[in-house]
Amino acid sequence: MPVVYHLSHIDLDGYGCQYLTARVFERAHFYNANYGSEVTARLEEIITQIERDRFTGKTADDRLILITDLNLTAKEARWIEREATRVGAGLQLLDHHGTGKNTAERHTEWYTLDTTRCATLITYDWLRKRWSFDPEEAYRPIVETINAIDIWQEHDPHFEYGKVGLGMISGAREINRVLFPAEDRTFKLTLIDAARERAALPDAPIVLDDDLHGIKKAFFREGKNDTKDNLVADYIARLLTKEKQRLTIRYGDHKGILTYSAGNTSLIGNAFLTANPDYDFYMDVNSRGNFSLRSNNKLDVSAMAELIGNGGGHPNAAGGKIKDYKDSFVYSEIRAFVQEYIHGKLEEN
Repeated sequence: MPVVYHLSHIDLDGYGCQYLTARVFERAHFYNANYGSEVTARLEEIITQIERDRFTGKTADDRLILITDLNLTAKEARWIEREATRVGAGLQLLDHHGTGKNTAERHTEWYTLDTTRCATLITYDWLRKRWSFDPEEAYRPIVETINAIDIWQEHDPHFEYGKVGLGMISGAREINRVLFPAEDRTFKLTLIDAARERAALPDAPIVLDDDLHGIKKAFFREGKNDTKDNLVADYIARLLTKEKQRLTIRYGDHKGILTYSAGNTSLIGNAFLTANPDYDFYMDVNSRGNFSLRSNNKLDVSAMAELIGNGGGHPNAAGGKIKDYKDSFVYSEIRAFVQEYIHGKLEEN
């Protein structure tokens, strides 16, 4: 069985494809992208990972690049075909978006396009045919649910359940996928698994809708129960503590941590700073350059906010906006930009 490098979209259908392949391939790397330049960036990540795996001897000779629920431009298709050949990897794309028609016609040997089925159903049928997956069809109800909502079959008996599933994934924003892509993906695949378990129940849409809050709390809970907001804050704070070297920034002699659209700034910031007394501040920035700052009596973040973003607030809680902020879907680029911006503002003053 090959080592699979699986890139998929960021909606219910995209994660549905990865939910299935995670149950077939023992060795797999997962990536997600929305359209545009993020697709190119993720394809480059895949090639880099394959080269790294080959160099360290971590993979077998049989490697497969799998792309689902994403159509490629002609340029992207030519590039990944050439790179796959260069690194000795197989290539398979499974998609249902008609906008990929011209590209599909140029790469028929690896580009499968079928506009009559969602990508999850295409992936399911491909796995069953090629890898003998799910002989008892235990996964078919959740696959047909995703298919019904993704291609909008209102008269399908699974449609109403699909509506709940669609909102379940689009509303799963507790973990930022730019900051923690693996954990965000695991969370969403866990939600899909919970939906699969309930798919055959009477009134399944209502059951899942009623259960979602508890399903999410169960994912984030470690130890005693608490409110969901507190559980999420503690979970994110643990991730930040584990990854703090990657996330550390500096404001003069002060050490802080930078997150991206993490939300719940006060709860997460306080939880992290309490667990990491060697850090002086917590900073969260969003896609528009708005930022929030928190401290724990070690730095006047209102002065920091005023200096770097014409902002203000209180000594332990403040905010502002970074002028000419440059957003990215790659966290390391966000961190580099913010750090350089802070250095520049300090030098100006």
